[in-house]
Parts: sequence; C-alpha cells; structure tokens
Amino acid sequence: MEVTAAAGGGAVEGRPQQQQQGLGQMVTGIIRVAVFWYFISKFVGPKRPPPNQSTQQISNLFHKGETLDMWLYLSEKEKFNDFGSERALVWHETYIPYAIWNAGSTRTLSFKYYPSEAVKNNGSVFAHVFFARSGYPPDPKDPEYQPLASFGWTHPVVTYLKKSKNDKRKSLLGNTEDSVVDKKTTEEPKDDQADEKDIPVEWISYWKPNITINLVDDFSRYPQNAAPPNIAPYLNIEPSSGNYFPTIFFNEFWLLRDKLIAINETINELPLNLEVTPISMRKWQLFLQIDQSFQIHRSYGSMLEGEADELKRVFLEGNPYLLGVTMIVSVLHSIFDFLAFKNDIQFWNKNKSMEGLSAKSVVVNFFCQLIVFLYLLDNETSWMILASSGIGCCIEFWKIGKAMHIEFDRSGTIPKLRFRDRDSYAKNKTKEYDDLAMKYLTYVLLFLAVCFSIYSLKYERHKSWYSWILSSLTSCVYMFGFIMMCPQLFINYKLKSIAHLPWRQMTYKFLNTIIDDLFAFVIKMPILHRLSVFRDDVIFLIYLYQRWIYPVDKKRVNEFGFGGEEDQSSSDQKQLIEQQPEEKKTN
Repeated sequence: MEVTAAAGGGAVEGRPQQQQQGLGQMVTGIIRVAVFWYFISKFVGPKRPPPNQSTQQISNLFHKGETLDMWLYLSEKEKFNDFGSERALVWHETYIPYAIWNAGSTRTLSFKYYPSEAVKNNGSVFAHVFFARSGYPPDPKDPEYQPLASFGWTHPVVTYLKKSKNDKRKSLLGNTEDSVVDKKTTEEPKDDQADEKDIPVEWISYWKPNITINLVDDFSRYPQNAAPPNIAPYLNIEPSSGNYFPTIFFNEFWLLRDKLIAINETINELPLNLEVTPISMRKWQLFLQIDQSFQIHRSYGSMLEGEADELKRVFLEGNPYLLGVTMIVSVLHSIFDFLAFKNDIQFWNKNKSMEGLSAKSVVVNFFCQLIVFLYLLDNETSWMILASSGIGCCIEFWKIGKAMHIEFDRSGTIPKLRFRDRDSYAKNKTKEYDDLAMKYLTYVLLFLAVCFSIYSLKYERHKSWYSWILSSLTSCVYMFGFIMMCPQLFINYKLKSIAHLPWRQMTYKFLNTIIDDLFAFVIKMPILHRLSVFRDDVIFLIYLYQRWIYPVDKKRVNEFGFGGEEDQSSSDQKQLIEQQPEEKKTN
C-alpha cells in the first residue's frame, strides 16, 4: 500500500560510536531493575481505600473477547477530526478480538510512506489510532456514533533528537583529507567557540520505521481518583461514567536508536511497519519500569547514551540460553571481583617482605592507572566511572608505599618525594632480575608506543596535542599492558619459586578473566578486540605452569613475612609449653 502524505525521512546517518562498557555492569543494572519491578508489581493491583475515602471503583468499559474495528490515520496535525479523508487513512482492520491470545488478535501491515516538503523541513507526523466496537464508527459526526463504544490515542511518528556536538577533533599534522573539515571549523566565529552555552541547540527529526500498538489486557477495578501512580497517566477515563477505556500502548521498547531514520530533503519515501497485538498487564508494567530505570541511571550519570540500546541488542540478538548463563555468571563476576579486591588489599597490607616480588611492576601499574584516569577525564566520561578509576589510582599509589619506602625531602625550596627500595628487595637477587626484565620490556614497550603514536598522529584526529599523547598512551596500556605482567614471570623463572605470590587474589582474577572470555562472545565487538581478551589467559596459564613445575619451598618467606619452618617450630614450642604444666601437676 502506497500513501502520499506529509512526512519526512532520511537515510540513516553515521553516528559516533558509543563507549562500550562491561556487560557485567549492565546486566547487574538489569537485575536491579527486575528487583524494582518485583516490588512495583505488588502495587499494580487495586489498593484498599482508606476508611474515610469513597469506596466507588472504576472498571473497564469493554469485556474480554469483544471484537473491535481499528482505524489508523497519519496526519501532520496533533488533533485529528478529518475521518472522511481517504488520504490520511492508512490502515483499517475489523473484528479484532480484545484481550484474546490467538492468531486473529495480531494484525500487521508494511508500506511506503511518501513525505511532504513540510515534513522534510523538521515537520511533524502523528499516528491517530481509533478503536470501536464492531459495527460502530469512530467519527463523532456520524449518526451511529456511540461515545461509550469508541476510543483512540495519538502518538508521534517523528521524534526529535539533539544534534551531536561538532567534532572538535582535527588532524594535528594538517596534511590529510580532514584539512577541508578543519578549514570549515576554523572559519566559524571564535566567540561561538569561546562561549558554547550561547549557541542554540539544534534538533534533528527522525522517522520511526516501526509502530507497535498494544491493547493492554487489564480488567482491574481501581478506586475512583486513586489509581496506582504508574498506571494513572495511561488510563483513558470516560467522563460521564467515570470508567476507563482499554489502554492503548505504543510499544517502542525494542525500537533502537540506530533504527531511526534521519529526515532530510533527499528522502522521498519512508518505510513504515505497523502491528497491533495484545499485551499482558505485567509485561506492560515491566517495559515501563525498565525504561524508567534507564532514565534514572542516565540522570545520575551511571549510564551513558546508547548503553540501554546496547543492552537491548544483546537480548534481541543473543542466544537466550547463553544470556541466562551470562546473567548467572555476571553475579559470580561481581563476587570474584570483590574477593580479588579484598585479598589484594589484605596481601599488601600484611606483606613484610618484597623478596620475589616485582616492585617496578607496582610503580608502572600506578602510572598506567593514572594515564587511564586522565584519558577518561579528558573525554568527559560519567562521574561514576571517573570515581572508580580515581579510587584505583589511589590504591595503586598506596601499594607503592608498601613495596618501597616513600620519604619527603624538605631540603630544597619545594618538598619532593623520594622512593627507596626495601632491604628485602634490594639485598637479594629479586632486584637484579627485576631490573633485567624491566630493561628489555622497556625497549619493547617504547618501540610499540612510538610506532602506535606515529600511526595515530598520521591517520587519526585529536582535539589537541595533549589529547593525542593521552590517547596514544592509553591505547598502549590497553593493548600492551599485559606485557607488564612478564617481569614477575621472569623473576619466578630465575628464583625457581612461586611461594611469594598472592595466589588467592590471582585465582579470583583468573576466574574473572574466564568470565570476560564468555562476555567476549556475547557483546558485539570487532574480531581483533575479541581476540585481545584472551591475551591475559596466556599469562595466567604460564603462572599455573610455573606453579606446577616449581615445588613449594617451605624455607622461603611468604607474603606475610613468615616461613613454613618457622610456623612449624612455633607450633612445637607451643606444644612444649603446654606439656610443662601437665608434667608439674603429675610430679
């Protein structure tokens, strides 16, 4: 069916990629939403009114199984009364059973919609849907019209979204194809760049290609003027009787943003897929509660734009059995992450000896965490992610204080921090092996960092030289950071021992790495990034191999500064002390 009416469209334009977050965090949010919905569902049904309140209740004007006729009109006006226009009528269905779950209760239609010039220039289009008992018209001017037999709802088919901010990134070399774009940005007035708050927000109209109309299966009785707050905005009350018509819900839960079509003057036709189907009361409330939870997370900064769509995409495109396993494993991921963090703090808090441990790796880890924090700060990341990264920086700096002696040098005009190796680290082979491993790894990392920085400078765009340095260092940390675990492997190889390692914490991290491998198959990502997830597995497998080939040396001091023979001798002394009083009593 072809329709010529006032509407506008456009091809889907490229959008900047949304920052991908860990699926574990998003699934945790969904679990939280499910808990919220459980408690909200307890209040879906009618509540008992207080004793001093009227006991009069309202109910549905229609009965289960009644057949309905449907008319759907498309118009540029929000208020519609031109029922005789064949041009505006795009869909008509008859004998739709209300709240009956069978094949006849679901109807679909797909067609091309031809926009007018007005809509191509940010005009609006509205869908006006009307239902009536079979045989009754929806037009109030019709002689057979009955007010209690007809109801309708209006919904916009065109939505308006803010235009993404101008990309401030540019080619720092100025000799690439981006030079044309750079000239356009430099020609803009400097006053607008200095004060972006005075620049009006530009909105772009988008076409919704899918419209799903749900008739809610709701026959509950509610107290008059006291309907539940989550249901009251959707109730269509009939004024004379006080009862309500069946609830019409335009379901856009699964309509992702990348499916919207930007409207411009080059589009001459737009696809439109229509569907009318019933929906249960609890499913309807679940959709509403999840959308509300997403809005709350975005307002608090705990969820970025586009993350809700990415999570929905996982449920749309993923295997349901795999998703169920993923949700269970995500809970285990949070538990293991907490246990790894707890044991890491406990290990370094009680550690008395740096023998066999790489102190330089601790320092390098701090600088890596600091680089990531500065990169997130430069890219305007949400405050929750910044807080998490900032706390990680503080913890890594605290580890340096446990691995080395930190002293304040006040001899000069400006106090300075001086780092000195601990005696347990400097007076044995650990420092020698650590220096040797870090020496060669520094050459490798420096070579990789320089090569990647040159590539990024030539082929990528950046806001400034500072952003280029941060992005290059951060990319090196993400891609080559696992190499910093190699010095500890080299020390283990030279000492032929692994007794000094915090194996409990490493075990939890290894389990989390396995869970990340599972997420790599669930989240949509490039193949190279998916393969990079498995790089940490190789390092941990080497650790396990070293644990297998190197026997435990009970003479070596463990992470708490105690040896196995010392523990055995102390236990023997305790037994002797306990036996002496018993011998005195017998004598």
